[in-house]
Amino acid sequence: MLARCLPLLALMAVAVVALPAPQRLAARQTISALSTSQISSYKPYSYYASAGYCAASATADWNCGANCEANPSFIPIASGGDGDDVQYWFVGYDPSLKTVIVSHQGTDPSELEPLLTDGDVEKATLDSSLFPGISSSIEVHSGFADAQASTAPQVLSAVQTAISRYGAKQVTMVGHSLGAAITLLDAVYLPLHISGVSFKTIGYGLPRVGNQAFADYVDAHLALTHINNKEDPIPTVPGMFLSYVHPAGEVHITDANAWEACPGQDNPSTQCIVGDVPEIWDGDESDHDGPYDGVEMGC
Repeated sequence: MLARCLPLLALMAVAVVALPAPQRLAARQTISALSTSQISSYKPYSYYASAGYCAASATADWNCGANCEANPSFIPIASGGDGDDVQYWFVGYDPSLKTVIVSHQGTDPSELEPLLTDGDVEKATLDSSLFPGISSSIEVHSGFADAQASTAPQVLSAVQTAISRYGAKQVTMVGHSLGAAITLLDAVYLPLHISGVSFKTIGYGLPRVGNQAFADYVDAHLALTHINNKEDPIPTVPGMFLSYVHPAGEVHITDANAWEACPGQDNPSTQCIVGDVPEIWDGDESDHDGPYDGVEMGC
């Protein structure tokens, strides 16, 4: 599979900066390896994130090859996007996992619009009509915010339908790369409009999405896991020198294929992505698509 995000790296360059106190503290906290069973538990969601790259017509019929075959009991509710102006997305219900699934497409480098979205690194406050009550101190990547806003009403409606139709008590949001960034904003958005269910978010190759206030809000309100593969440089952009901060919840896949849980925000340990890829040229963009326990992202 062709690497997807080389233009993103050029548009979102980083610089080396001194680590603030929270990152220095995180480095001293315990980093722990995930068990085999814990790693395996992510695999269905990895396939759902990969299926986010499939055309809306394919996910609407749940006929998207290996990604769909990996979760054969999935019941699609709604799909959309065109893969260019609007990233592909789908919503449905998995009766075996007993959760609603929301998935968003990552960057397709053959299309112009997603590249412009990735490169729009100026921060902005969240739209108060979509995010009522969110503090104006929270700022996020403008391109990611615009991409999430373009599908937010349709995704909300589909999730509400799935919850009502199947009596669902959990919503799981997944995505890779740009899709992970959109998904994280969905994870802030949906609980503001839906109550009575639990939410969790699993992102793969997640770039930084917002400022310190955003990361702190995510840590306080969301159940987030963001999984980075080896020397993937995408999770290190936009740079911390632009006042972007990753929330907690990092899991880093090492060169030895161990999955390490890295506590804190932007943990600088060499067992975690910030320490493993301290400068952009230390990364290997071919690691971005995976594999994530054998799953390569893409349709």
